Amino acid sequence: MNFVANVPYIKWYVKKEYLYDLTKGHREFEECVLLAVKSMQGKALIFEAYLPAYGACYDKFPLSAFVWRTDIVESEQLPLGEIELWDAFSYDITIWHKRMLRNCDVEVYVPGKGKISGEYLFTIDSVHSDPNMVNTSVAEVPSEHKQFNVGKLVNGQFFAQPNNRMLWYEQSLTPSELKTPDFKVATKYYFCEQDSKWVFGDSDDYFYKEKKIVKK
Repeated sequence: MNFVANVPYIKWYVKKEYLYDLTKGHREFEECVLLAVKSMQGKALIFEAYLPAYGACYDKFPLSAFVWRTDIVESEQLPLGEIELWDAFSYDITIWHKRMLRNCDVEVYVPGKGKISGEYLFTIDSVHSDPNMVNTSVAEVPSEHKQFNVGKLVNGQFFAQPNNRMLWYEQSLTPSELKTPDFKVATKYYFCEQDSKWVFGDSDDYFYKEKKIVKK
């Protein structure tokens, strides 16, 4: 199980009240370097950051604790439930880049507030990887699984949003006028070994020879 994962090097700022359990330090900021993310099913993603000025690590930050600039406008700041739409789906995660879309301009749809521009950074994905443990998560259910695409918003915050809340603007491929997606939620599992016309398991030949099934 990999419920803690390293993340790409990013230097940003933490709102200082999160260092004091929200009791003081409001409207103050501390420079930090993002280190890792922790996924606990049913809870918001938790991040660890290094605070150079203190030589300290702190690992209890929600995504709403961070900004990438300090001249933010308080009235434009979004609550945690809007910048990160879902709680973690599993205790097992992996970090990766959509390489072709890295640093791509995006728009994130926030209910009631429309589209907010931003920039994609990396993706957090979930899975259930231990077959010896009961799978109590929905990380592998097609209709429920979501990715956490992490990036920067123009209001100074960061986001962790699923694909269906985002538009991506890859400059060399995306046309100036986009179609409106009307796609359906995926509900099916797909398998390669369910068609009975391909039968190789009852042969010990190194090079398989096709054996046709005669249906009665």
